Amino acid sequence: MSEKVEVHGAVAPGFERVREEFAAVLAEEAHNEPGSQLAAYLGGRLVVDLAAGEDFSAEKLTGLYSVTKGASHLVVALLVQEGVIGLDRRVAHYWPDFVGAGKEDLTVRDLLAHGAGLIGLDRPLTMPEVADDRVLADLLVGQKPFWEPGKGYGYHALVIGALTGEVVRRATGSSLQALYEERIRAPYGLDLYLGLPEELEPRYEPVRAFNPTPAQIAAAPQEDVDPGAPVSLDAIAFNDISADKDFILDIPNTREVRAKGQGSVGGVGSARGVAGMYAAALTGLGGEPLLRAGTIAEFSTPHLTGVDLVTGGADSFGLGFERQVTAFPVLGPDSFGHCGLAGSLGFADPRSGLAYGYVRRRFATFGGTAPENGRLIQALVSAAAEVA
Repeated sequence: MSEKVEVHGAVAPGFERVREEFAAVLAEEAHNEPGSQLAAYLGGRLVVDLAAGEDFSAEKLTGLYSVTKGASHLVVALLVQEGVIGLDRRVAHYWPDFVGAGKEDLTVRDLLAHGAGLIGLDRPLTMPEVADDRVLADLLVGQKPFWEPGKGYGYHALVIGALTGEVVRRATGSSLQALYEERIRAPYGLDLYLGLPEELEPRYEPVRAFNPTPAQIAAAPQEDVDPGAPVSLDAIAFNDISADKDFILDIPNTREVRAKGQGSVGGVGSARGVAGMYAAALTGLGGEPLLRAGTIAEFSTPHLTGVDLVTGGADSFGLGFERQVTAFPVLGPDSFGHCGLAGSLGFADPRSGLAYGYVRRRFATFGGTAPENGRLIQALVSAAAEVA
């Protein structure tokens, strides 16, 4: 049975249907206490700014999981655009220790396409290790890849930001997080942080576990676990080999992770911050766009294609960013962004001129992009087409 959920905020004329769809999806899952924010820019203008859920206003911040990867790789895209990093140079050109077991032949392009095969370690990762990209990079450079580097790809869920961030550090002398703050977050006043200041901690809302109905529990896939079977790549990539079954949930809710803002899953922010970042990339928000059209085309084009060795998906990635058109065909082929495990999503769509941010404080499902994103995006794209 649907329940009424109060929606706060405003939409621009012509975007009323987006507010209606937002209210509808919240009402359908009111049992899950969603706590959601939705923001969108069209051509650099904020046209949707909504929030709902008890004590979860548009000003609240929460853990973004892999939406973080979009912020991290926006930094990388800028450096490539400026010629500081070369996509077809070997990683070892910047990071001389990145050798052995085929790593020495891996290009930066291969790395950004999740082709390194360094999805984790032969043992579980600890929280202090996950919290610190420098520590992760030192561990991963000594790890034997789980497939031949550059000969396949698989989602480096918890570690891609550490790997690409080390290339950034070696090429520039600055951390990925420092460059993001200096060149992207601070100039645009974005509520999306790779390193949450202590004074902003009162605005942080902890991420909450999924609260399924009995029907959802019954419908969930049941897996028979063979204790003698080899550990799956998926389990390694998401650290499911850890004895701590709450490890993934605890990542954003650990102050050390939030403080260090690790580049894969350590970001903290709001829907306004996520949408604003992509609007800056696309339109400049009144200034020059952060990314040129050629850079967007480069970073939204698949390099390593076929089946993802970790997730089993297909053709999901450009360079660092997810290809949004794979999941949402209503978007343009050069749309780029990234989802987050609790259901959040951010992207830019050059074809429509839209920049999108959707943030949840509670997991939408047992894991993965919140299904309501499809409905919200369809409503948003339709409204944008009509007001254009």
